[in-house]
Amino acid sequence: MSVTTIDPTAAIARRDWLLARIRNSNGPWTTLRAEAELRRSPWPTTGRNTARKDLRALAARGDLIARDDQETDRRSYTVPVLNLRSAA
Repeated sequence: MSVTTIDPTAAIARRDWLLARIRNSNGPWTTLRAEAELRRSPWPTTGRNTARKDLRALAARGDLIARDDQETDRRSYTVPVLNLRSAA
């Protein structure tokens, strides 16, 4: 009987990969869009719930901004925009 070991850095690597894809794309990211992108990733069996958790985790660590649309009752995520204006 073989023992399967789980790499504890796998989730971090997947999230960093997803963040790189998000930063190289325009527009808001929904769970559906993230799930579709992850299907073309090194983790093609990643499901909708994992995509949702990854987006939430990226927002929690400050890499994304969550936006709730009151009309559609949906959440999307975007990359924070840096304000490079001088305060002077």
